[in-house]
Amino acid sequence: MTPLPSDLPTVIVLASGRGERFRASGGSVHKLAAPLGGKPVLEHTLDAVRASGLAWHLEDVGHPGMGDSLAAAVRATPEAAGWLVLPADLPLVLPETLRRVATRLSAGAWAVQPHYEGRRGHPVAFNAVAREALFALSGERGAARVLQALRARDEVVDLAVDDAGIITDIDTLADLAAAETLLAARGLSPSR
Repeated sequence: MTPLPSDLPTVIVLASGRGERFRASGGSVHKLAAPLGGKPVLEHTLDAVRASGLAWHLEDVGHPGMGDSLAAAVRATPEAAGWLVLPADLPLVLPETLRRVATRLSAGAWAVQPHYEGRRGHPVAFNAVAREALFALSGERGAARVLQALRARDEVVDLAVDDAGIITDIDTLADLAAAETLLAARGLSPSR
């Protein structure tokens, strides 16, 4: 892999959710600790982030909501050129996708959202111009309001990617089974 420019954004891995839907579906552990292909869901996500070569920050301290978690992560990385917001329950996102989103953001976009077969996914990327709006986030909705405001001004780049991992989140045992099927279809070993 060729070295990446230093002006690329930082990946924020949001891992402070409670995982209540997963437990309600019959899960016996937190969804990020659930085994997928021989290792925990969170380790798959972190492996992809590490393999991308991008700077990253894991936000795993308990927060009241996704907005609070995201604001804390941005405050922890205030000098970043921008941020790729990646929920930790997306274990099959590809490192190449993270690099593509980051590269497109650094090419001058205010925000970038990847799409797979017409479905919007993550990571959603924000340029540093969104810093103050992200600092101010709180509650359950995350950065949805910030992204909506940027969309209203036609400042979001929609990036088509060939990566079902951007929409393969783990909220229930059924989601975990679907991710296991996708992992097997990709022919990936547990070490990825």
